[in-house]
Order: sequence, then C-alpha cells, then structure tokens
Amino acid sequence: MNYFYPMFSNRITQLFGIEVPIIQAGMIWASGWKLASAVSKAGGLGIIGAGSMYPDTLREHIQKCKAATTKPFAVNVPLLYPDLDKHIQVIIDEGVKIVFTSAGNPKTWTQHFKQHGLTVVHVVSSSKFAIKAQEAGCDAVVAEGFEAGGHNGREETTTFVLLPVVSGAVQIPVIAAGGIATGRQMLAAMVLGAEGVQIGTRFVASEEASSHAAFKQAVIHAGEGDTQLMLKKLTPVRLLKNKFFQEVQLAEARGADEAELKQILGRARAKLGMYEGGLEEGELEIGQVSALVKDILPAGQIVQDIWEEFTAALQHPLAKEPQKVP
Repeated sequence: MNYFYPMFSNRITQLFGIEVPIIQAGMIWASGWKLASAVSKAGGLGIIGAGSMYPDTLREHIQKCKAATTKPFAVNVPLLYPDLDKHIQVIIDEGVKIVFTSAGNPKTWTQHFKQHGLTVVHVVSSSKFAIKAQEAGCDAVVAEGFEAGGHNGREETTTFVLLPVVSGAVQIPVIAAGGIATGRQMLAAMVLGAEGVQIGTRFVASEEASSHAAFKQAVIHAGEGDTQLMLKKLTPVRLLKNKFFQEVQLAEARGADEAELKQILGRARAKLGMYEGGLEEGELEIGQVSALVKDILPAGQIVQDIWEEFTAALQHPLAKEPQKVP
C-alpha cells in the first residue's frame, strides 16, 4: 500500500523524522517487528515492545524491523524489568535511534542513551514526573491518562485533565496517550496541548499485532465498563474482565496483601492471556477505548484512517456526524 499525506510538520514529526504524529505504543506480547515496521512504513512511528522479550529476542526483532523498513522506528524499555542493562546494550549495538522508557526513573539511563546519540522519550502519569523527565534530559514525554491499558499511574488522572497540566508544566513536546483510537480523539488531544498521540489498544486489534487472535476478538467485542484498574497494591494495571480478573477482585475485596496478590498473579500470566489466548485464566491488558474498536485491520490502514479523520475533524471540528472508528 502506498501512503501519501499532505505536508505536516510539528516538533514531534521533526523529532522522529516521521510524516504524521501517530505513534504505536510499545505493548508486551503485541508489538513485535511486524507491527512496528507496518506503522513506520505507513508514516507513523512504530515501536517494538521490549518488555516481553529476552535480549536475544529483542535483537532479532530489531534486525527484522530494520530489514522490513528504512523508516524510523523505536524500542520501548520498561526500566524496572530484569536484564535491563542487556536490553539497553542490544538497543545501542543495533543502532536504534529512538527509545521510549517507562515504569522507572528516567535519570538512571537517559544520559547514557543521549551519549550514544539516541532520542529519548519517557512515559509519565503526572506533571511532577514530566518535569523530572525534562530535567533528566528527555526529548519528549508521553502523558498517559488513566484510561490507558496495561500498567498505569497510581494518580488515576484522566487524559483530559493530564494533558493540559503536563503541557503547561514542561517545554519539551508532549505526546498524548490513553483513550485514543480515532482521529477526532487525536484532534481533541492536540487541542489540549499534545503534539502527537501514542495509541495502543487500536493497534492490538491489527493484523500485524503479535497478540493471539482470540485476544484480538475479545478486544473488539469489549464494551463500556469491561475494563478496570486492578492490582493497585502491586503495580496498577487495567485489565479486561474475565475469570482471573474476578479472582483478583475478590481477593482485593477481602483485603489480600501484596504476598497473596503476587501468588494469585503467578508467572507469565500476561503471556498466557494475550499471547497464548487463555482468555479466562490469563491477564488481558487493554484500554477503555476498546469499547470503540470494532474490527481488526492492517496497521497501515489504521494509521491512514486516523489521519484522514483527524484532518476532516480539523476542518469541521463541530460536525455532528458519527465518528468513524478505524
């Protein structure tokens, strides 16, 4: 598929060397090289999610992504994960130019990345952390609201509140995340101060996502209220409701401590649900905006549809016609 966009430029497109400021989130068990390269080829920024990969697996995905596209792509690295130094060395050795960090202190590794010529973006859930990321030398921040899937901020601040607060607190560009799947939502985020959007859930329901087909079907059949933030005594995570969710909910209601919750969570629970298709016993991380996602499409088409709806909404922002969910 050939993609053509009228000239658009802002600090985010310039920072990453991309055509449209649409960024695919780095998600565990969903965002391998096939998804990242498809989004990048479509003019956005694809991201390989390193959180579910061993270092050698990450190297393989980076190499395959480089072979699949000459366009820019990034790697997401959760800073609290084991073997972090090995992951970072792979990223540097393979010549990756852009890294998104999350779930940790940006001070720890940002300058190391910068010394090797990388562009660094950090995911934050508050203006306090956005300021810290700016002070650490990050080139941009992702302001991720409470609506987002997966691991979430403890503050539970929604995107509509978080964006203007963060945008007013830092001078570096802000990327919006959490609850965004359409072009009209993208426009709303940019009106509130964002210069780009990071989208996860919509790309889970793409042909190139590495998540299990059964999980993709669960996502497109989700409705309002079918996700909820859980495991707040450990690391808050937004989950699709299933048998595992109910088990955690009952445990938390009776006051289960961290040790019991860790025992219930066990190991590889997210892999079981999202990668292997264990829809009842697995951990199904997905955002609230799954209620708007109704089909599985090629990732490139998703990028193009979102951009076309964004530009149409920009011309007629108060139009009452129904939203098209790409």
